[in-house]
Amino acid sequence: MHAGTLIVGASQAGVQLAVSLRDLGEQGPITLIGDEKHAPYQRPPLSKSFLGGDVGVEQLWLRSPEYLADQAISVITGALVETVELAGSGPGGVARTAGGGEVHFDRLALTVGARPRRLAVPGADLDGVTYLRTADDAAKLRQMQRDAQSVVVVGGGFIGLEAAAVARAQGKAVTVVEAADRLIGRAVAPVVSDFYHAAHTRRGVTVRLDTSVSALTGRKCQVESVELSDGSAIPADLVIVGIGVEPRTELADQLGLTCDGGIVVDSHARTSNPGVVAAGDCTVQPNPVTGRGMVRLESVQNAIGQAKTAAATLAGRVEPSTAVPWFWSDQFDLKLQIARLSPGHDDFVVRGNPEQESFSVLCYRDGALLAVDAVNAAADYMAVRKALAQGSTILAEDARNPGVALRDRIGPPTVSA
Repeated sequence: MHAGTLIVGASQAGVQLAVSLRDLGEQGPITLIGDEKHAPYQRPPLSKSFLGGDVGVEQLWLRSPEYLADQAISVITGALVETVELAGSGPGGVARTAGGGEVHFDRLALTVGARPRRLAVPGADLDGVTYLRTADDAAKLRQMQRDAQSVVVVGGGFIGLEAAAVARAQGKAVTVVEAADRLIGRAVAPVVSDFYHAAHTRRGVTVRLDTSVSALTGRKCQVESVELSDGSAIPADLVIVGIGVEPRTELADQLGLTCDGGIVVDSHARTSNPGVVAAGDCTVQPNPVTGRGMVRLESVQNAIGQAKTAAATLAGRVEPSTAVPWFWSDQFDLKLQIARLSPGHDDFVVRGNPEQESFSVLCYRDGALLAVDAVNAAADYMAVRKALAQGSTILAEDARNPGVALRDRIGPPTVSA
């Protein structure tokens, strides 16, 4: 009897991989195992609608337990896989959980995700210091935030700014502390960073750039103050840390898989052991834009696309993912939509008016369309995403004309999509 496919990590990528295997006609057993007690759920809303109290975890389910059962996908929750061993050189083996359970498999997929990077300063273990990655994290933070008056958010990326927006909307005094010289610096063009700095400030959030945290202080194990590198201090009865994530590579290391800032995979989601695939936030992969170098893409779209590719690989098909990376963030009433990433651009066009909080930034490199950052400008975002997906461009001179609809200026494909 076949042991079937084991997917370690009940994540967005894990669920998609399991469902895609069934879509491809896989008839054998599929087991999805995760260390959280909840059925697999969406993570992006945790720092948005869930943290704001608008939805419960059941409303975030990726697929209902009934659907997964109907697909004959076995889901094991609340089970941390501590060790994985392969039988010889093949892909089969056994996984062992912290509770003493064993799951045998013929094929293995790792969709283990990432963990929050910890703040390494004195006082980081005080009560009132929290991170946001899981549904339990968000539920705990939601409860803590009800009683908090002064909130300090460490980190000016997507998670930090989304959490800051929720806290400020609840009337809290909020300060964002960012060590870099601009907000969301890894993901957006400088003009968009400047906009979000101004937009948060207009709404009453204090933003401190080029500033790092040197210590957290408090009494009776409760945080009371955040000390900064410039010698100043901010009162805080709640500190939310959002300084990035670290891929979970422990199991990959056990298996001797190549890891370098994540589990290294090729364009077919194959690890350095071609019989083992990996997908999602735990991986680094060939840059889908340039084909040169390796990148880690933390997004729902990448998790879904890479999981579909991994499923195809397990099913014996060669189908590299060619989808355009896209991202989004909801902060206050501002919806940011990104297609591809803008770092490396040498020219840009701003359409609309940032002061009216509806605009887009089209980024170019060597005259070619590279990416778009759109704030409350869905039509521009969709047009650029379509152009990028089909290997087309939108000329900068056309984009500079505010009276022109971008969808009408998408050129013919210049490369294979």
